[in-house]
Amino acid sequence: MLRRLFLRSALAAPAVPLLAQQPAARIDESDPRNAKLCHRLDANAITDDDLRFLRQIGLEWVRLEFGDGEVTLDTLRAAQQRFAQFGMRIYSGVHYAYRSARIQLGQPGRDRDIETYRRFLRDLGKLGIPVASYDFHPANTYTTKMVEHRGYTAREFDLDDFRTRVERRQFDREYSADDMWANYTYFLKAVLPVAEEAGVKLALHPDDPPVAKMNGVAKLFTHYDGYRRAEEIAGNSPNWGLTFCVGTWSEGGDRMGKDVFEMIRDFGGRGKIFEVHFRNVTGPLPHFVETFPDDGYMDMYRVMKALRQVRFNGPVEPDHVPRLAGDSGLLRAGTAYCIAYMRALLRRANDEVG
Repeated sequence: MLRRLFLRSALAAPAVPLLAQQPAARIDESDPRNAKLCHRLDANAITDDDLRFLRQIGLEWVRLEFGDGEVTLDTLRAAQQRFAQFGMRIYSGVHYAYRSARIQLGQPGRDRDIETYRRFLRDLGKLGIPVASYDFHPANTYTTKMVEHRGYTAREFDLDDFRTRVERRQFDREYSADDMWANYTYFLKAVLPVAEEAGVKLALHPDDPPVAKMNGVAKLFTHYDGYRRAEEIAGNSPNWGLTFCVGTWSEGGDRMGKDVFEMIRDFGGRGKIFEVHFRNVTGPLPHFVETFPDDGYMDMYRVMKALRQVRFNGPVEPDHVPRLAGDSGLLRAGTAYCIAYMRALLRRANDEVG
C-alpha cells in the first residue's frame, strides 16, 4: 500500500529536467584546448628530486632555460627525454644567445651570435618544442633590492632609488630608441624566417620594469605601441607574438597604452599570446614589490578568466616566485603555493567561461 502511494506521488510530481541534475562537465587539465600550468626551470640546476616534486603537484609542462652556453640538438633531446620520464613536456625553450650585447647593441660579431640562436630554433623545431621566448633589453636593472613583504622575501623596484643610487651608464655611449629599433629589426629579420621554417613561435617578453631608458640604453617594449611596431616589423607573421608578463604590465599601470585585460583581448584574441607569466605586484610604478598571485593589486582571477575567454591554450607560469621560510633552490613551498592557487583559478575560470 505504501509502495503504491509512493509511486502515485512520484508520478504526480513535476518533472525535473535531466540536465539540471547533472554536474557541469569540467574540462580536463590535460585537454589540449586548456591553458597549461607550467613552470620556468633552469636546465643546468634542476634535480631529479625537483622533477619528482613537480610531478607530485601535477605539473605537466615546463619552460626550460639553458643559459648562454653551448646547446646542441643532443643536449635538447636528452633534456626532453629526461622530463618525459617524469611525465612532463617542454613547451618553450630559452637560449641566452639572443642576449648577446653584440646582437642587442648592433656590434661587430653579432652575426655569429645570431647563427647560434638560429641553430637553437632549428633544433627546437626538430624536437617539436613549439615556443622560444626572448627579451631585448641589454642594460636592464631588474631590481633595486630584495625586501621582506608580509613575511616573505620578494623583489622591490623603486624608480627614485634607481635613478639616484643605482643607475650607471654601462656602455661606451648611449643608445637611442632609433638605435635599438634598428638592432631589433636586424635580429628579427635574421631569426624569424628560421623560426617560421622550423615551426617555432618567437615569444617576446616586455621590458621589466617598463621604464623607457635605463643605464643609457633606450627600451622598446614598455608600451602597447612598441609591441604593435614590432608586430609590423614581423609582417604580422603567425610565428611572432608575446610572452605576456602580467607582472610587468601591471608594473606600468595606466602608462602602458592598454591595460592587462585590453592586451589579452587584443593580442590574445588574435592568437598572438604564446606564453603567460602569471605574477602580481603591490602597485604600479614608481614603486612596487612582487607578490604571490593572491597578494597584489591585480585581480588574477579576472586575468585567468580573460585568458580563457579568448581561448588561450598556451603555458601559464608562476614568475619570480617569492621565497618562503626554508625555501631554497626550486623554492618548493612557494612554487606549490603558486601552482595550487593557479589551478584553482583555472578550474573556476573554465567552469564560468564554459
